[in-house]
Amino acid sequence: MEPDELARSMLGWYDRHRRVLPWRAPAGRTADPYHVWLSEIMLQQTTVVTVGPYFQELLRRWPTVADLAAADLDAVLHAWAGLGYYARARNLHKCARVVADGHGGRFPDNEQELRQLPGIGAYTAAAVAAIAFDRRATVLDGNVERVMARLFAVEEPLPASKEKLRALADTITPDRRPGDYAQAVMDLGATVCTPRKPKCPRCPWHDGCAARAAGIAESLPRKTPKAEKPTRRGTAFWLLNPEGAVLLRRRPESGLLGGMIEVPSGDWLERPAQSLAAASVQAPFAASWRLLPGLVRHTFTHFHLELQVAAARLGAGDGDGWMRADGIWVPVDRLSEHAVPTVMRKVVRHALGSIGVPE
Repeated sequence: MEPDELARSMLGWYDRHRRVLPWRAPAGRTADPYHVWLSEIMLQQTTVVTVGPYFQELLRRWPTVADLAAADLDAVLHAWAGLGYYARARNLHKCARVVADGHGGRFPDNEQELRQLPGIGAYTAAAVAAIAFDRRATVLDGNVERVMARLFAVEEPLPASKEKLRALADTITPDRRPGDYAQAVMDLGATVCTPRKPKCPRCPWHDGCAARAAGIAESLPRKTPKAEKPTRRGTAFWLLNPEGAVLLRRRPESGLLGGMIEVPSGDWLERPAQSLAAASVQAPFAASWRLLPGLVRHTFTHFHLELQVAAARLGAGDGDGWMRADGIWVPVDRLSEHAVPTVMRKVVRHALGSIGVPE
């Protein structure tokens, strides 16, 4: 099949089978650039099913990019909690401010200018340019990589083959309806050309697919084996004041979970679990710490984490030095009001499960 024929058949398939998604404009209507950008940032390394409710809630709270730009960062981080990869939320807020303040509340309509905005890389710039502005742009996400690897029977493993797949995808990207075409290939990868048991008879590119003809479609794309994730260990400190409030603090702006609220914890390093005496050196306050039974486990993109939890409660005899502790004291029943990431929610559940809600 020739490139023009491939594009036409894909668009025809899309007109019949397009998915209905909260951020997708109805057929024949122009997509809102704000909706497209917001959804694409949220969909990075997150599934459509997971993103749907978050997208609708963010849009309810901040209907325009100007509204999002004017929002408090902590409110945005709190609304994002549970999606992970919190640097995306910080860049989302930063980008909204740049668009509102530097571009009059309008997103640039081309890839080059879009890539100058915070948090927008090659994929997102192409997606927004194509879907929101109908600019010819080659959109390459995981679904599109899989479709191209199979269509052209590319056996070189990812990520080394990424640029080759991008070049092949570019040969098919049409000048007419490039936004619909981009969404069509992504839909195809999500619903037909799936990682396991692809539904080849339902594919509009069935006759032109080299991998299907060779009987190797399900084995593509090949991927370079990932190195085993290391395990880091640390200690979280669950400290209650005489009033029963727990100490929280903000993590450094840069680095993992930057700017998020945490139950204070020490360094997370690849080492055996520390003794309580050694770990207490990094405690936020001098107290009679005790280790709670069990561990909190969480997995990030590049490592596993195991946290032991040390707990203490200050009494009237401990003086009022706790009032000057680095952080904020939050009643346990108001923890949900703060932007606490998933791993720290696990710490909270672990502590409450071990010692209960303070009186």
